Amino acid sequence: MIAQAREAEASGFDTVLVMDHFYQLPGLGTPDQPMLECYTTLGALATATSTVQLSALVTGNTYRNPPMLAKCVTTLDVVSKGRAILGIGAGWFEREHDDYGYEFGTFTDRFERLEEALNIVAPMLRGEAPSFSGKWYTVANALNNPRVRPTIPIMLGGSGEKKTFRLAALFADHLNIICGRADIPRKVEALRQRCEEAGRDPETLPTSFLTSVLVAETEAEVATLLEPLSPGARGRVVAGTPDRVAEILQKEILDAGITGLTINMPHIGHRPGAVELAGRTLRPLVG
Repeated sequence: MIAQAREAEASGFDTVLVMDHFYQLPGLGTPDQPMLECYTTLGALATATSTVQLSALVTGNTYRNPPMLAKCVTTLDVVSKGRAILGIGAGWFEREHDDYGYEFGTFTDRFERLEEALNIVAPMLRGEAPSFSGKWYTVANALNNPRVRPTIPIMLGGSGEKKTFRLAALFADHLNIICGRADIPRKVEALRQRCEEAGRDPETLPTSFLTSVLVAETEAEVATLLEPLSPGARGRVVAGTPDRVAEILQKEILDAGITGLTINMPHIGHRPGAVELAGRTLRPLVG
């Protein structure tokens, strides 16, 4: 992971992100496969890098109480000298909750909790000492020191056009939109509507889109790398030579209204040089 983070930094990526999960995700592996705790890992990456921003994509709100989460991300900001981002979402992986003893609750429960958490965490990241009494959380003059900058950016991640996008319009500095590529124009329009309802200029809320990428120098290499993947996995990855991958990402994501790209490379990202090639592929698209 350190090797990948350093390669990403050297290749022009501006942010390195890790999952906040305890088990490997369905579709990528089985629950017993290795998975490191998120914020401990980010702290380690902070010591191994110097310029990239560091974040979870995204923190499961249900796994930590809000003041502890604010303290975790602020400590990451201190040890990284001002490079932390709070990525946060409502949480969705029910088995992790059941196995670890966290309350999962209903869909509505989790979004109620997320909104309450943001009302606590956001002011703490600004150096305020909020008091809050809600259905799910209660804090009294919650202090958060030391800090190294006036505030820490908040990134929400999700696909919900009514709940997630509304909270992004109210609280976020960035929204990572999760959906199929064909759904991007609808999501962008829904976000614009939520911003307008909140009295916010949509242009002040940057967006990104997460997609898996598999890029190789030749079509023959691409075919070889795709061969072991299941048909479902192949359908979820943007694969091809650099020119082809760049064309797809530009046409289907950036031209559809998304302002930034987030990629993962679960199939080849561990290979030396793969992240560097992805950086060369993407750099012309986002400047």
